[in-house]
Amino acid sequence: MQNMTTGKPLALIIKFAIPLLISNCFQQLYSISDILLVGNLIGVEALAAVGAAAPLFFFLVVVSIGFTNGLTVITAQSFGAKNYKKMRKSVATAVTLSMSFTVLFSFTIYLLLDYLLKIMNVPDEIFSDTKGFISIICIGAVMIVTFNLLSGLMRALGDSKTPLYFLIFTTLTNIILNVFFIYHCHLGVRGSACGTVVAMTLSVILCLLYMSKKFAILRPRKGDWKIDIDFCKKHLIIAVPMAIQFSIIALGSAITQSICNSFGFETIAAMTAAMRVEQMGAQPMVSFGVAMSTYVAQNYGARRIARIRHGVFACSTVSLVLSIVLALLVFCFGKQVINIFLPNENPLLTDKIINLAQTYLNISVIFYFFLGQIFIFRNSCQGMGNSVIPMISSIVELLMRVFAAIYLARIFGFVGLCVASPLAWIGGAAVVACGYFYTIKKIKYHLICKESFLIAG
Repeated sequence: MQNMTTGKPLALIIKFAIPLLISNCFQQLYSISDILLVGNLIGVEALAAVGAAAPLFFFLVVVSIGFTNGLTVITAQSFGAKNYKKMRKSVATAVTLSMSFTVLFSFTIYLLLDYLLKIMNVPDEIFSDTKGFISIICIGAVMIVTFNLLSGLMRALGDSKTPLYFLIFTTLTNIILNVFFIYHCHLGVRGSACGTVVAMTLSVILCLLYMSKKFAILRPRKGDWKIDIDFCKKHLIIAVPMAIQFSIIALGSAITQSICNSFGFETIAAMTAAMRVEQMGAQPMVSFGVAMSTYVAQNYGARRIARIRHGVFACSTVSLVLSIVLALLVFCFGKQVINIFLPNENPLLTDKIINLAQTYLNISVIFYFFLGQIFIFRNSCQGMGNSVIPMISSIVELLMRVFAAIYLARIFGFVGLCVASPLAWIGGAAVVACGYFYTIKKIKYHLICKESFLIAG
């Protein structure tokens, strides 16, 4: 556990963010390993089936992450305020709400699966494998959500290292189990889904055993499990907008991808490779954003508003430096990195794809600063319990992205598609930054009024 209400803000944030950065890299490896193993052990059609299932899988995962992260905000605030009774009640409430959400959400997707796959235009040749993959994921969704919730609870207490260790274990176990289920048990695409669910289940069991000994402070007591409607509402007011926010982001990516598909397979390959590079480059900024959520939540609970402002300013400065460094690296080495994802069977085609991907990156890296600010200000607002403004920011991002993807791409072609993300980042950053300063000003005003009232009393 780590108390982030004392000590140098930037040093605490960096110390907390480094394990998150490593964790995010393993998260990327986790998602890539399934695709590589399925493609190499089964074949192209199986790879296509997993690819067709990816939007639904991504949607389920990111919504659960948003929801569970929202549920643990009050836990972090209570820990920062040293109100351990409220913290334990928050843990019990988070468990109850997350389990109820998971059953309802995954069951709904399972019932609508045929309809959803038809809307996504999944070809008949891979329809059965795609449905089988998602069906198993839906059945095991409770383990995915539980793993994210347990990780969020540990981070709420300032521990970002332990979730990393369990994620590394999950990733390596998933790879081993995938080989076992696919190659030895001959379960095909369904074997990949089984590997994911079993790996998550093992991680959840070990995580619970570990937390019962090392994080006894989180263990709810019998009275904490009593349903408190008002307390549930306080959690849902934060968690639901965060879940919606993540679903909006997933929807925006799906719309952009659908527009990209109309440009032909060269453009699809170029955007896929470019997005891989962009995802890797964005991981430091993502990690700082998640670190800010815990830092701000703890200091908000302790009512140390000046420390929040100090930490946000320091983190924004670091993000500016990071964005400049990342831009220079992409300009200098972008083509070499892109080439890693592409086969060399047709040099002319490969060169065309690399040039298209580099065009996208050359446009997007200029605006990385705005992307970094989105992560910082959005997570800071959420740490203070304000999840409405981040949700509005996500809606603005969606609208800007759709506008560029549909209208600018029609006018300027591929270049118009390339500016979709930068426009979304600028719009989203402007909204969430204004929302952060408004929230800080409002909190300071309430604290001043409260102090004046106590003095007068």
